[in-house]
Amino acid sequence: MRNISDTIARLAALRGLQNTHPSSFTSADRLSTLGNFGTNPGALQARYYLPADLPDGAPLVVVLHGCTQNADSYDHHSGWSQLADEGGFALLYPEQQRANNPNLCFNWFLPADTARERGEVSSIRQMIETMVIAHGLDRKQIFVTGLSAGGAMAAAMLATYPELFAGGGIIAGLAFGCATTIPEAFDRMRGHGSPSEQELQRLVRKASKHNGPWPRISIWQGSADHTVASGNAGSIAAQWRGVHKLDTAPTHSTSERGRSRQVWADEAGEAKIEINMIAGMGHGTPIGNGLGTAGPYMLDVGISSTREIARFWGLGDAEYSSVSARSRSATPRGETTPSTFHLRAASGEPAKARPAEPARIELQGSQAGAVKKVIEGALRAAGLMR
Repeated sequence: MRNISDTIARLAALRGLQNTHPSSFTSADRLSTLGNFGTNPGALQARYYLPADLPDGAPLVVVLHGCTQNADSYDHHSGWSQLADEGGFALLYPEQQRANNPNLCFNWFLPADTARERGEVSSIRQMIETMVIAHGLDRKQIFVTGLSAGGAMAAAMLATYPELFAGGGIIAGLAFGCATTIPEAFDRMRGHGSPSEQELQRLVRKASKHNGPWPRISIWQGSADHTVASGNAGSIAAQWRGVHKLDTAPTHSTSERGRSRQVWADEAGEAKIEINMIAGMGHGTPIGNGLGTAGPYMLDVGISSTREIARFWGLGDAEYSSVSARSRSATPRGETTPSTFHLRAASGEPAKARPAEPARIELQGSQAGAVKKVIEGALRAAGLMR
């Protein structure tokens, strides 16, 4: 439980955003609820999605909704679960609660929620560990993406737990650590007073003890965004160029069909950072090309950022994220520990023809207790639960 003074501070902090986003419409719920995922210091909830017949060692994508949205609405409009059916990967949706933030924004600007092993980032870390253990997912293929406040929180996850992620996708978000107070948060959203490139890079380096390899970053922004100024995209790229040891100038740039793309690649030709700027687009997630459904702050511009981000990570077209025309190899991650317990949902139709109902875990009595003990034991071993 948050204490009273903390709750009052949060209410005051977000009062100015009370009418920023209208509530999103959601259709049939495809997601299941994840419980028993640790101490949950950030008091978040968690939802997840598993395609039918998901193989052992599948990737995991963590998706963070924007303000006033929830997991179900963001999944419905973005098309992530549709793409998961096609590509064979699991989804985790951390979900904000009104007791933490009256507008359901992740608290991306509060140090208590964005420091390693604290608050909301720690809760999300516990969720990820639980999903990996329970469903036998690949620790080397974990990714995180989000919109707006969710995009800024995705940046916080990438900075505080870089060893955990192979890649990130930040949509209309902000650089990690660029704001630590309410006035700073609003200034940065308007594009005022961003820290220097050197300071942004220092913030990433001090957020963890990690020395690499570092996650690749896909950045998306609308040029006509009046909620989060488009210059924030450049600040995010600048923040990550340091640890990737990349030049200030992009390796190459392209522009077509209202989308300009700047790419920074390493000496081997692997794209490590990209900025995708959508001409004339306001604040929201770009969708289109047959994936997702338009809605508030889910903008049909004929480009699916969902599909394009997955391709950049290598979950789709293996050559997409390389500047040269060759296949990318899997990015090596840190040392991993094999999962001690694999829990599978009942198999159904093949993934591309699966029914709309989500795969669900049905455990009863002593079996459920045994599963809970295994997960809690693994969380304690990882230092995520006492």
